[in-house]
Amino acid sequence: MTTTESEVTQLLREDGTAVRGLPEGLTPAKLIEALRWMKVARVFDQRAISLQRQGKSATYAPMIGQEAALVGSALALEPGRDWLVPQYRETVALAMHGFSLARFFLYLRGHPAGGAVPEGVNVLPQQISVGTQITHAAGIAWGLKLQQQRAAVIAYFGDGATSEGSFHEGANFAGVMAAPVIFFCQNNGWAISTPRSRQTAARTIADKALGYGFPGIQVDGNDLFAVYSVVHEAAERARAGDGPTLVEAITYRMGAHTTADDPTRYVPAAELERHRQRDPIARLTTYLRREGLLTLEREAELEEEARRLVADAYAESEAEPDPPDDGFFDHVYAAPTARMERQRDAFNALRQGHGV
Repeated sequence: MTTTESEVTQLLREDGTAVRGLPEGLTPAKLIEALRWMKVARVFDQRAISLQRQGKSATYAPMIGQEAALVGSALALEPGRDWLVPQYRETVALAMHGFSLARFFLYLRGHPAGGAVPEGVNVLPQQISVGTQITHAAGIAWGLKLQQQRAAVIAYFGDGATSEGSFHEGANFAGVMAAPVIFFCQNNGWAISTPRSRQTAARTIADKALGYGFPGIQVDGNDLFAVYSVVHEAAERARAGDGPTLVEAITYRMGAHTTADDPTRYVPAAELERHRQRDPIARLTTYLRREGLLTLEREAELEEEARRLVADAYAESEAEPDPPDDGFFDHVYAAPTARMERQRDAFNALRQGHGV
């Protein structure tokens, strides 16, 4: 594996030329699959943002600019075997492992079914509380080790989460227990409006792994080849019983933190424009065209497939019946308590009193 002078692993240069051949396990067919999912991510962003602006869905965290980090990492893991533990910007990665886009649309509507993980799908629901999923991932990984299952867990989080206590606790625990977990930090330059320079005095986020006794590596997060290769190696290491890895994927948040954010208030316009020239989809597309693996016709088909997949997912979510008004009482305990039943009765009495 080669690195740049700044020690960042890069296998596909910004001009779309490969440092060497395809990484092990990354076939031309997988590259087309990856590009398709990256386009799905961007189309889903557009639809979700539009729905939020229309008042039809909740706050949404766009993926734009981070598609290679998400798709490359998810592609390197095995659905049904490995586990994905997300934060709130990993929609496409979870979809690749069986959590349908229709469920995400339900989630954005506040429908209870939007957080229900289907049987056999090894993912956790998206986590809004920053960093808390890191300890969950460490626990799942330890459990897999105790059960002697040869599987890996990936925990997604942003650079801001590394300032949370849960990061220290999860990493320390996983290091001590040699748990098969990949800590995947998407360093997108901003923790909402706090820049990386104000987040930590460490030389790199990857360096933090040294304090917990396992390897840390920086990777160009806009390079699908490098992300796939690094995560693939980390997963093999985890499954072999060699413990955790911290991967710092250096990318850039090209959109807002969420639809509740206005990045024009703090992101320098010149900086954003510079990073737009590093678009991960454009980089992969350039490579595929140069290698004769992608025609303009096939690219147009992928675009149409992405639009159709997102449109069909939205239509499926719209067909789901609304839950009962008192449905939020149903998912607190396995069996409702007497106090909760009194609360439900009071709620329904209040509704009836107001004619709703």
